[in-house]
Amino acid sequence: MRAESKLGGGEQRIEAQHAKGKLTARERIDLLLDQGSFEEYDAFRRHRSSNFGLDKQRPLGDGVVTGTGTIDGRAVALFAQDFTVFGGSLAEEHASKICKMMDIAMKLGIPMIGLNDSGGARIQEGVVSLAGYSEIFLRNTQASGVIPQLSAIMGPCAGGAVYSPALTDFIFMVDGSSYMHITGPDVVKTVTHEDVTSEELGGATVHEQVTGTSHFTADDDAQCLAKLRRLLSFLPSNNTEEAPRVECSDPVDRCDAELDTLIPESSNQPYDIKKAIKMIVDDEDFFEIQEGYAGNMVIGLARLDGSVVGIVANQPAVLAGVLDINASEKAARFVRFCDAFNIPIVTFEDVPGFMPGTHQEHAGIIRRGAKLLYAYCEATVPKLTVVTRKAYGGAYCVLSSKPTGGDWNIAWPQSEIAVMGAAGAAKIIHRREIAAADDPEAVEQSKVDEYTDLFANPYMAAERGLIDDVIIPSQTRPRLCRALALLRTKRVSNPPKKHGSIPL
Repeated sequence: MRAESKLGGGEQRIEAQHAKGKLTARERIDLLLDQGSFEEYDAFRRHRSSNFGLDKQRPLGDGVVTGTGTIDGRAVALFAQDFTVFGGSLAEEHASKICKMMDIAMKLGIPMIGLNDSGGARIQEGVVSLAGYSEIFLRNTQASGVIPQLSAIMGPCAGGAVYSPALTDFIFMVDGSSYMHITGPDVVKTVTHEDVTSEELGGATVHEQVTGTSHFTADDDAQCLAKLRRLLSFLPSNNTEEAPRVECSDPVDRCDAELDTLIPESSNQPYDIKKAIKMIVDDEDFFEIQEGYAGNMVIGLARLDGSVVGIVANQPAVLAGVLDINASEKAARFVRFCDAFNIPIVTFEDVPGFMPGTHQEHAGIIRRGAKLLYAYCEATVPKLTVVTRKAYGGAYCVLSSKPTGGDWNIAWPQSEIAVMGAAGAAKIIHRREIAAADDPEAVEQSKVDEYTDLFANPYMAAERGLIDDVIIPSQTRPRLCRALALLRTKRVSNPPKKHGSIPL
């Protein structure tokens, strides 16, 4: 019976899976977990349906492999849908096995991993299949912020099945072999008359670059599972623990002189903030998240003196680092994840403001940009902010400014912390004087220079205590490491409430 269960849908279907460039459920588990650590649960479960001849097809395991194991010696719970059995379709027993593992993960306080490869609900079992999805969704929601939940889409994931991954913390997809969509190409064609493939509708590239639904894209199953393992190395097992700390061989007092010349002399010239991040964090090891989406905002995980931190940074090399809808929501979700799992947040700020235009306004930049503001204000983990250049207007307020609860806020000398850029401010303040002048351009330039001297620097903010210090850029790593060490004892809690009303 055990051998039969391990064989899934049989050799022929396993060969068909391999022909698509995909691994089987058990092969994926073997790659993901530490060797020999997998403890399987419910290998002998079978469905109990007799409709449409199902009583003559009762494979052991019912199309999903579940159990526990270790990754880098740390316990995890997981399920892996087996496409060789009923196309990995979900029904009563299949869902029950998954729910059982989710309950165990919550009880033990360990991460829950889902390897999704399913044709959707098992139609032959009718509404019972839908009820199974509902029970999973409830557990996803209850586990949110309690244990890390990771989903790997390694084949089809359509209809109601997409909402379980969407409720988890991180989604991985495999280019060319995985897709996610609510309705399939046939339904789309019937309703909207569009001819579209599953890849075009919800392939890995679509969700990486267009929708922002997925966080990581891999070339194949093996790379996907390797990335999943790497992400887990930065995460705590649950919300009562700290993220894994490692011994740091990179000197805490290392000062990289290249940082002092990274920022161009002209404030309108771009530079790559990722270069600065890598020079500051331990061993230049920065694990970027959602790299293909909203490139004007960079998020990811790294370490400072061996301790995990979440990085949020404007990217001046893309749209000048402006905050728009996609960038705001991308960062907001990440900030809330870090706060839920006790990961300090380091923000690198170089932002000219929010993206102007009717498209952004009509698409809800006020409401959706407010999500980022809410996330930072709500977060109680240590919050460290480095203003590398521009910090203008409402965007300055949003990105963990001192008045919104920033714990340690510093600026580089070339920073410009102001309501807006000097040119725009001078035109507004002195518009009548400029209009009446014999030489408007000369007067305007003199007023721009005057505003620049007064406000386009970090010293007015430092004078008011809105910046804790102005430092030479090469000092950033040691100063961040020292501040982070001090903030380990931070104890802050929000007012008692059921939950806040985030502007969703």
